[in-house]
Amino acid sequence: MTQVEVHDQPEAHRYVATVDGEQVGLAAYTLDGDVITFTHTEVDDSHAGEGIGSTIITTSLEDVRRRGLRVVPRCPFYEAWFDKHPEAADLLA
Repeated sequence: MTQVEVHDQPEAHRYVATVDGEQVGLAAYTLDGDVITFTHTEVDDSHAGEGIGSTIITTSLEDVRRRGLRVVPRCPFYEAWFDKHPEAADLLA
């Protein structure tokens, strides 16, 4: 299993996923008060199917919950994730 690290880059408005220090994916967002809108998610083709997108989502949402933010999932990947995980609906704005 690939060891994926995800961290927020607030100055760039994105969560970035890295493997061995190399950026392999990201989730872009806008922040307006206590509402975070995820607008775009991408994973490098060379890492497709490794669960990196899901790791980005789960890690970013853990951070969102910790920060007391509400989510607007404009990105199709986040929308699909919320459809499959109704237990997280309390995060939705």
